[in-house]
Amino acid sequence: MGDSTPLLSEINSAESEPPLLHKHVPSLDSTIERCIGDFGWAQFLQAILVSFSWFFDAQQTFITVFTDAEPTWHCTQLDDPNSSCHSATNVCQLPQNSWAWDQPRHTSIISEWALQCSPSLVQGMPASAFFMGCLIGGLALATLADTSLGRKNMLFLTCLIMSLSTFLTAFSSNIWIYSILRFITGIGRATIGTSALVLSTELVGRRWRGQVGVIGYFCFTLGFLSLPAIAYTQRAHSWRTLYFCTSIPTFLYCIMVHFLVRESPRWLFVRGRKEEAIATLKHIAPINGTTTKTPLTSSFFSNLSFEQETRNVDLYSAIEVLLKRRWAFRRLSALMAMGFGIGMVYYGMPLALGSLDFNLYLSVTLNGLSELPASLITLVFISKMNRKTSLLVSTSLSGVFSIMSVLKGIHPIWTTIQIVFELVSFFSACSALNVLLIYTTELFPTCVRNSALSMVRQAVVLGGVFSPMLAAAGRVNGGFLSYGVFGVVVGVFGLFVVCLQETRGRGICDTMDEEEYKQRDRASCNAVAGDV
Repeated sequence: MGDSTPLLSEINSAESEPPLLHKHVPSLDSTIERCIGDFGWAQFLQAILVSFSWFFDAQQTFITVFTDAEPTWHCTQLDDPNSSCHSATNVCQLPQNSWAWDQPRHTSIISEWALQCSPSLVQGMPASAFFMGCLIGGLALATLADTSLGRKNMLFLTCLIMSLSTFLTAFSSNIWIYSILRFITGIGRATIGTSALVLSTELVGRRWRGQVGVIGYFCFTLGFLSLPAIAYTQRAHSWRTLYFCTSIPTFLYCIMVHFLVRESPRWLFVRGRKEEAIATLKHIAPINGTTTKTPLTSSFFSNLSFEQETRNVDLYSAIEVLLKRRWAFRRLSALMAMGFGIGMVYYGMPLALGSLDFNLYLSVTLNGLSELPASLITLVFISKMNRKTSLLVSTSLSGVFSIMSVLKGIHPIWTTIQIVFELVSFFSACSALNVLLIYTTELFPTCVRNSALSMVRQAVVLGGVFSPMLAAAGRVNGGFLSYGVFGVVVGVFGLFVVCLQETRGRGICDTMDEEEYKQRDRASCNAVAGDV
């Protein structure tokens, strides 16, 4: 890499502004759009294929709602009206021969391994282990997509790890091995959504970036909805069948990614790999039917040398820069705080559905369906939505309705009212999460975008780590320790959005110096406007 300007320069830009920016050299963003157009069939097909990884992501995220569910049971001593079984709500208080499971024992890990009387910490351990794996995997793999591996290779690697560990989970012999394999699955799943979102949005022009980002949310919703369908058809079979049914398609998808997906041309340019980037652009441009007067060669991009990385950086240099730059640290902290609150609701509510007096398959399906309008609204209005206002409103609604879903009444209609409140809260959390991830990609430049998005997603997952324990505790007290806590946390942490700037309609930057220059440029314009 022979260029002279480093990607993650630690030079004080306040004292020395990037000289090329003063010459109004075309940015990488605008130049790529000139080559491949704002949006075309090539980008669309690539975005669809990349975003479909969210389908398998959703399956592994919520699969324990069914595999780890506590089955229903019935009394076996029906002829004895004096039996305590008829008035009991806890099988642990009954003799073993006085009750039996409604379904075969192998339909759930709870019944197969006799965990019904184990502490809630043990019952929730596999789900917590999964989210802990997501957290650790995200921290360990966070910057590989920005540095050595790239977006495509990271997506392929993580999907492969997730598919293999999911397949092995079906052979677990006890809850400890099961939890370890779920932990490994979480490590593999950790950066799938991040890599897919960044790769798909970097393939299109700024006008379509938000809409393309929402494709992944639709795929996630479809994956979520596929679970109750598969679980219902296999309800009389072993819980292991669910892992077989979800692991094999994921492995086949990995093969498709390896041979059909193209690397992000923006990342290739930033890494100084011009020839590979140009090859990717040539692959896309003919399908779009776009032509340029200048051939796509290295000389065509020679004026963009300041956008390229010219030195190798260690794995965590991107995170180091994010923490050292005051503006980046402020943005990242606020986004992670909101992510924690949103994640607790988003991952916790489906797990806590067992505390509501409602059919599990139907309630999970309704939760999955509520993601569709959330994604649709984001898709249609993302170009018109104020990011800050959207996040503030959605987190507030999620918090209020989550607390209201704890309310109970004597009339049977309260069961319906409870699930309605829960659905509104979950819908608001879905909307908030959709906007949050897109907002994050707009707040950080290309050189650290994947790392920043990974950190925010890990904050979302951290909220999910506590969700299984709260959900298990909520089954005992009717949801006060689950939905009540969820509502307070998401409402309070959602207020951090007031610390951030608006990004709607703003172009994205490629380097930290370029972002800082634009900040000073906007500050200067505001100062001049104020004087006038």
